[in-house]
Amino acid sequence: MNKNSLENFRIEAKALKIPEGMIKAAEGLMEKGVDKIELFGQLEADRGKLDLTVLMKKSGQSEYYYLNRFELAKSNARPLEKEGHQYLVSGPDENGELKTKRFDSAIQAMDFFKAQKTDFELATGKFSDKDIAFRDVLATMKDGKIDYVQKEFRTTFYSPVIRNAHYVDRGKGFSVEQAANMLQGRAVFRENMVSRAGEEYKAWSQYQFDQPKDRYGNYTMKQYGEGYGFDLKKELSAYPIKELDKKESLEKLVSEMQNGNKPVVTLVSPVSGEELKLRVEAVPRYTNLNFFELGGKPLKREELQKDQGQSQSLMEEKGKNKGKSQQQDNGLNM
Repeated sequence: MNKNSLENFRIEAKALKIPEGMIKAAEGLMEKGVDKIELFGQLEADRGKLDLTVLMKKSGQSEYYYLNRFELAKSNARPLEKEGHQYLVSGPDENGELKTKRFDSAIQAMDFFKAQKTDFELATGKFSDKDIAFRDVLATMKDGKIDYVQKEFRTTFYSPVIRNAHYVDRGKGFSVEQAANMLQGRAVFRENMVSRAGEEYKAWSQYQFDQPKDRYGNYTMKQYGEGYGFDLKKELSAYPIKELDKKESLEKLVSEMQNGNKPVVTLVSPVSGEELKLRVEAVPRYTNLNFFELGGKPLKREELQKDQGQSQSLMEEKGKNKGKSQQQDNGLNM
């Protein structure tokens, strides 16, 4: 195997933030000389998991490998609650014997199930020869036609899977982390975007889910460049966030938000002085930020801003003074 190819792959894969387990699996297949490599993994998402597929190909003229794209997919499936449980697709093989194929991915299980032509069943459970009967049946088909879908699973089963592919060039492009966050509706920032004219520029990017896909079946992007008017650090400075007090924690916060994450911050309430643990995300489209409770409930940003807090405190103070004045007046009148 070409050791330079292996070294370059490691550098590119880490730059793209491909999970370490998938990197090691790819290295093993490269050492075996496999021509086409397709690796599957899963990433944690806001709800459930995202499917990640990394595709590589060996050169037809040498032992050099090229990492040219990865794909992400998201469904509405809830994460499996019981440890050791998987998605199970059962049905007859070509010899008529009952076989069960196991999946960690709801998307892969549904795709496989829907492609069958005979009598099959989609379920969840912990597979073994002894307790396969104690499964939760999600859907069944008769002669290739779906005849039952569990009520609680119907939305997941019939909703379209959100998929997108990203092409990369020698480790340059959107990282897996950034692409995963964009697939969940958030924006990400890159300093090394390249125009069609070959010029580098900086911009926030976000998928346009409400627009037709491109000719490759991928979502188009809306970009917000430097001239758009969104300054992340400036927006953050409008809120009493403790992480802004130190350069190191500020830079870490900015980096996480630029990658599309919703990091946890400590915000000091402008009104009560209470420390609040909240999640924050960048919204360049509207040149502002969104705040959420840790459980996901959105909050009104206006009630968290420094100026708003000062104004509200002043109004409360005026109200108290007015109340005291009225009490004093009433007392005198008595």
